Amino acid sequence: MHSSDATVVPTPHHPKLAHHFDNLEQQKEASTLGMWIFLVNEIMFFGGMFTAYLVYRHRYFDAFAAGSNTLDLWAGAINTAILIGSSLTVVLAVYAAQMGRRRSLILWLVLTMVLGAAFLGIKAYEYAHKFEEHHVPGPSFHIEPNDPHFKGVDPQRAQLYFSLYFAMTGMHALHMIIGLGVFSWLTWNAYKGRFTVEYHSPVEIGGLYWHFVDIVWIFLFPLLYLISRHPTH
Repeated sequence: MHSSDATVVPTPHHPKLAHHFDNLEQQKEASTLGMWIFLVNEIMFFGGMFTAYLVYRHRYFDAFAAGSNTLDLWAGAINTAILIGSSLTVVLAVYAAQMGRRRSLILWLVLTMVLGAAFLGIKAYEYAHKFEEHHVPGPSFHIEPNDPHFKGVDPQRAQLYFSLYFAMTGMHALHMIIGLGVFSWLTWNAYKGRFTVEYHSPVEIGGLYWHFVDIVWIFLFPLLYLISRHPTH
């Protein structure tokens, strides 16, 4: 029998491998690159707000410090700890996916979502408190004349601080909500057993997104909550 008559056995095709990729590794690298490109765009987006914040903070430092001192420091600190903990659970979820441990993967994904929901709950509490104090920018914005935090501070400049506070933390919260949606999808697919040792790139890519959101908060917390922090007499 000539060699040309030999039967060629086709390479098994993984069900999650897209037709335009040669193998799962190439598909994973392309997906990861796409996520990094997306995150670079997100960095530029948040970078614009950070730049505006730093410029006005330098120009109106007293007003920004006064506004910062009205924030609930403990709520911000607890939320920081929560997000640091959620980064750990994400790492453990990725590790479980790499090892093919479906139950552990589901557990860590669910714990990540619980921590994310706790963060949003605390942030909602902070927002509600600001509404009660009439510190939300707009027609209802008001500063009590005898408020010791704002003694000698221009209310319009203080309102600028709160405008940036709500814009920056609001966009961060929106990204958290999107992250919870992504992790809900990951949890459902993990429950269905669609992630294996060979295929788990969606978990890693979702983890990259979550870590980015956590890092943004690590910058927001000191910038917004810790400006010239001091007890009010």
